[in-house]
Amino acid sequence: MRWKLIVLPVLAVIIVAAALPARSQVIYSAQEGKQPFTVGVGISNFSDDWGITNPRQLGITVAGDWRPPLPGRLRGIGIEGEGRDINWDTPSGISGHRMDTLLGGPMYQWRRPGRVRPFVKFLMGIGSLDFPSPGSTYNHDTRTVVAPGGGVDVRAWSRVSVRVDYEYQYWSQLFGRHDLTPNGFTIGAVYDFGQRTIN
Repeated sequence: MRWKLIVLPVLAVIIVAAALPARSQVIYSAQEGKQPFTVGVGISNFSDDWGITNPRQLGITVAGDWRPPLPGRLRGIGIEGEGRDINWDTPSGISGHRMDTLLGGPMYQWRRPGRVRPFVKFLMGIGSLDFPSPGSTYNHDTRTVVAPGGGVDVRAWSRVSVRVDYEYQYWSQLFGRHDLTPNGFTIGAVYDFGQRTIN
């Protein structure tokens, strides 16, 4: 009799414990497809870090993300590539000012179920700068750019999300000992080939 009082509860615990892992899943299969790509375009508003007035300019950004097939929480690790042209709405005092960047690097996006997916990134690449320089032939320079940033994708419809992104760029010693640190926001739309519609 004593034996049954011990064996039956232990057996019940073992059966329940064995059944629990069969139900656990990191992400619902109906929400994550097999194409680990996200592409998008957006409008950028950047502080130029130029002179005393620190003007702002507008531009366009094109970006793409790729996520290798990794298990569990590593699933959000990926690589982002982006191109940006800051060339619109130039203040009259710095006419001819333009910043172009081509950057890439690691990113991590929380690929959890639901509409909101935050991400962080650390990009590196090349930047090209055109600047007003009256009376001088030196009006263009190219530098290595480092750019940490982050943002969030908010699913709007099916595989389309609104992306809001902040980036802080670091252009090392552009003019003598002065480092240029333009930064700003980008808002746009992304299409996620790896996200399926939630029914």
